[in-house]
Amino acid sequence: MTDAPSDDAAAPRDFIRQIIADDLAAERLPHGLVTRFPPEPNGFLHIGHALSISLNFGVTDENGGQTYLRFDDTNPVKERQEFADAIGDDVRWLGYHWSAGLTHASDYFERLYEAAVTLIERGDAYVDSLSAEDIRAYRGTLTETGKDSPHRSRSVEENLDLFRRMRAGEFGDGEHVLRAKIDMASPNINLRDPTLYRIRHASHQRTGDAWSIYPMYDFAHTLCDIFEGITHSLCTLEFEDHRPLYEWLVERIPHEYPPRQIEFSRLAVAYMVTSKRRLSALVEEGHVTGWDDPRMPTLAGLRRRGYPAEALRRFCHQVGITKKDKLIELGMLEAAVRDTLGSAPRRLAVVDPLKVTLTNVPEGDTEWLEASNHPNEPEQGTRKVPLTRTVWIERDDFLEEAPRKFFRLKPGGEVRLRYAYIIRCDEVVKDDNGNVVELKCSVDMDTRSGGASDRKVKGTIHWVSAEHSLPATINLYDRLFREAEPARLENWQAAINPDSLTVRQGWVEPALADVAVGDAVQFERLGYFTPDTTTTDDAIVFNRVVTLRDSWAKLEREALAGINAEA
Repeated sequence: MTDAPSDDAAAPRDFIRQIIADDLAAERLPHGLVTRFPPEPNGFLHIGHALSISLNFGVTDENGGQTYLRFDDTNPVKERQEFADAIGDDVRWLGYHWSAGLTHASDYFERLYEAAVTLIERGDAYVDSLSAEDIRAYRGTLTETGKDSPHRSRSVEENLDLFRRMRAGEFGDGEHVLRAKIDMASPNINLRDPTLYRIRHASHQRTGDAWSIYPMYDFAHTLCDIFEGITHSLCTLEFEDHRPLYEWLVERIPHEYPPRQIEFSRLAVAYMVTSKRRLSALVEEGHVTGWDDPRMPTLAGLRRRGYPAEALRRFCHQVGITKKDKLIELGMLEAAVRDTLGSAPRRLAVVDPLKVTLTNVPEGDTEWLEASNHPNEPEQGTRKVPLTRTVWIERDDFLEEAPRKFFRLKPGGEVRLRYAYIIRCDEVVKDDNGNVVELKCSVDMDTRSGGASDRKVKGTIHWVSAEHSLPATINLYDRLFREAEPARLENWQAAINPDSLTVRQGWVEPALADVAVGDAVQFERLGYFTPDTTTTDDAIVFNRVVTLRDSWAKLEREALAGINAEA
């Protein structure tokens, strides 16, 4: 079972779901459908993993099956418990639960070792003593076949002795590896005697120093699928060339029911990078503040920024499962976020404040005005907002030299304060450098919003009371890269957007003091915002989740049309 939402539209019958439906109808799954999500605990999950998570957990939800969360913890040099904990948090946050259990490749280290011994005894594996450089040279290229290692003809007894001594820790890193004996002339390089085990004297986060050898991903992944009775091993397209090795191993290891590997296209979103190497570089080089920086495409970063889990599920549903890689518009993801947050309550906030003095409002007076919590959902009710002699407005809602169609505030011009009155700008106050520091305006007291006056103006702006508003730090996030596909660039860091984060010191209405972490509100006219999760004191800090409209949409569509056409 999962906590996945019932309000999502029914899952489409993509090609993987059709395969599963056919297998169930033909009664080819005697023990039911079993899938797995097998991340490596060497980094945080990113948005690409969201598609895999929703697929692996989704298909078992739909068909009464079970899903394992299995950590592929076979490389202790790069793995940390911090990453494993974060992965579990991300899966739960997306709304899923590992009904078949939480497992680790390290749970099966002894069984994996025994399987490797079986392959040696059958003549299907051997210990190679070539250096890593020589192994690469012997493997050949896409146009040249490989050649046999001089150690390929070692006897079963010699291979067993060396492999046992490798386990016992008698050799240094890189002195020997265990390789499958397949075909060095195969057109598929993955079948040219791939490495199954390597020596690595490193302490493992779960098994400590018990092991000096660790299995390679392809070997461990395939056998763990067998051990756990996985029926459908769902992988992204980069593993398509590895499927012959997967099937070669399945044929040689005893099992009750053969698992089937099926590949689908990965989820790639414009203006993002998702390779763990590049994500690590962003963190280590200080381009972002950490794996959960709200500009990162990690699930932790998106969650901290304020993306709802429902929006990611909706996005994955809209993208669908296909066999062809393509780059998805970021605007499509942001639209899913806006759709999900459409019922967020409305509030008033000013991000870049300009002081306005309402000259005919008495000093010290406060008028509490009725404000709707949502214009289209009256069931959300209303709240009171205070109007005083001094208010803050957005600096860009005033232009001293305004064009004809500028319908906000200008000298001699009029606008309506949202939920309040029409005001007229009578005087502009500047400092010694000529910067506008204050506007003096008069209020037409007969034009209260909702009152009897039928006088109208073309512009309405938001505002907050200077006396009653609360100071707040506002983090305005934009896309992290200026190029639609930064991973294509040799110097991809050069495409980092220097304006991906703008920090403003603004003011928010009193009702925003109690917004809970994880809840979102719409700052009227500004976008959707949520409290930052890392604030440790009483300071009010809001992150912009997404703007109210996608101003990048046209440029992005044009850029992606060219990229996807080329692909």
